[in-house]
Amino acid sequence: MKYPRVFNLLLALLGVFALAIAGCGNDDDDSSTTQTGTSFRVAVVAPSASNDLAFTQSIVDAVRKLEASNHIDEVSITDGTFVVEDAGAAIRGYAEEGYDLVVAHGSQYGGPLQEIAPDFPETSFIWGTAVDTFGLPNVYSYSVRSDLGGYVNGVVAAQLTESNIIGVIGPVEVGDAKLYVDGFEAGAQAQNPDVDVKIVYTGSFSDVAAAAEAAQSHISLGADVLTGSAQMVVGATGVAQENGVLWFGTQANQTPLGEDIVVASQVYRWEGILADAVDRVKAGELGGETFIMTFAGGGIDIQFNDNFDLPQEVRGSAQATIDGLIDGSITTGQ
Repeated sequence: MKYPRVFNLLLALLGVFALAIAGCGNDDDDSSTTQTGTSFRVAVVAPSASNDLAFTQSIVDAVRKLEASNHIDEVSITDGTFVVEDAGAAIRGYAEEGYDLVVAHGSQYGGPLQEIAPDFPETSFIWGTAVDTFGLPNVYSYSVRSDLGGYVNGVVAAQLTESNIIGVIGPVEVGDAKLYVDGFEAGAQAQNPDVDVKIVYTGSFSDVAAAAEAAQSHISLGADVLTGSAQMVVGATGVAQENGVLWFGTQANQTPLGEDIVVASQVYRWEGILADAVDRVKAGELGGETFIMTFAGGGIDIQFNDNFDLPQEVRGSAQATIDGLIDGSITTGQ
């Protein structure tokens, strides 16, 4: 009678041992899942509304495309954080929650990011538009040669103006906004040296009223074509629409802001560099590099408003300009 009891005891012990091994196996599988990136979470912190048809929408569209293609598994977005302190709190919060990649989409976010990133060495951060990674191993940065699309827009605008006066509404003289303005001016004057490109900076990325006032001022001085950068441009496009003045957009396709007046938009396609960053993070490389978008890499694109009757020869000149910028036969001076 003792033998069956011993046998049963051994069977019980073997069962417990097997369960313990199985439990360890599950832990290993979970760890492997995280390391191989099968469950990859991305958070975005951005200064304006997700549907601003400008800077913030460009990054939101990009991460949504990566999510739709299953390149990443989960996306969280905190928008409207124009106040830097609010953005910093959101960035830190996402890092504390264990997101794999935190996107700080604003050149004004460099200060808080530089303080936060060292506290979370296992989290990868990417920010822009900027070219500084602060020498930190878990920070990427990204920028865009917005002067290239600006140049193309300028070439087209110079062929459409009848008054030879074009108004530009810039936000702050930094980053991709300044590059765009400088490129636009260079393209317009390369196409027609007689064109007077009037430039006004409002000093704000988000002041819609200031943008509207600047647009009205340009029009009062004879401008029949306008362009501008940042989320504030909804103020300017509203004035352009009221006055029948043409508009050239940047950052996102701005046709919905005025189907009768928007000619073309330079569109940022951040999904390429974000996919590259995600792949690197999955491979264990958390930062230390700057990504820069150009025409050649497909990071920027000129999208025409099909509702606008643009002469074919003008559209052709735009493509010729893009080709020249890609092969180096044309330069923006930047």
